[in-house]
Amino acid sequence: MPNEQHSWHKSTYSDGGGGNCVEVAEGPTTHIRDTQHRAQAELNLPAHEWSAFLTTLTR
Repeated sequence: MPNEQHSWHKSTYSDGGGGNCVEVAEGPTTHIRDTQHRAQAELNLPAHEWSAFLTTLTR
């Protein structure tokens, strides 16, 4: 939602210096965007889907 204000933070899963960073804004809907292309599209997922995705990554 481009017109909404979100509290963005850099994902702990982002690259530590190579510029491959992702930011997320969590809530009932989790918003995900590329830090190098913030004004472009963002991915929006229901919070339970984001949680399932993160759980899968940590296995």
